[in-house]
Amino acid sequence: MAIVRAPVFLLLAALSLSCAAAPFAVRLGNERVALDAPPGFADTLDLGSPRLQELAEALTSASNRILLFALTDADLRRFTLGDTLDLHRYLLVATPRATERDRMSPERFRAFAADSLRALGNPVQPADIRKHLDAQPQGLASMLWELRRTPAAVSIMEGTRLPLKADAKPHYLLSTTTLLLLRGKVLNVSAFTVLRDDADADWLRAATGRWVDELLRLNSR
Repeated sequence: MAIVRAPVFLLLAALSLSCAAAPFAVRLGNERVALDAPPGFADTLDLGSPRLQELAEALTSASNRILLFALTDADLRRFTLGDTLDLHRYLLVATPRATERDRMSPERFRAFAADSLRALGNPVQPADIRKHLDAQPQGLASMLWELRRTPAAVSIMEGTRLPLKADAKPHYLLSTTTLLLLRGKVLNVSAFTVLRDDADADWLRAATGRWVDELLRLNSR
């Protein structure tokens, strides 16, 4: 049995390496913007999977162009084996189609970020995330914290109580939305995690900060 399995594991290892996190460039108008997925995640767009494309499109507006949709390495292995995805954590980068060919100034970016996030209201900074989300309507996003506000980056954390059957255990989704100005282009950088325990919120906050810093670094040259 081991002899039969070996080629399969070699194939999966090769696929994982080919999809492993590594910087790549996307062209937006006249600029090339560098992207990368954090360690432990792999971009899936090159797989050309309609199933994954549909999942990614459900996470962002139809007016955006998706540039990166990354799963965890574990979910990528499940996908290649045809198993059900866990989807505990995943990542998305998109850009507004209407502005991708234009060069945006810092002043225009500031106005764009304010307009984009105004509907979410002010951060509530809850002492207990679950209690706060239980008091909100199902499916309604609530801004929990503002994580960053600089001339080139505005980052917030949101939470949502997912709609389920009346007798089902509540499920919560946390996400961060970061609007980045990179080389005159606007990116919508998002990270998602299912809230299973307090460590998920801590991971999301820290992972978003590291990822944004890395994207800024990659595009600083």
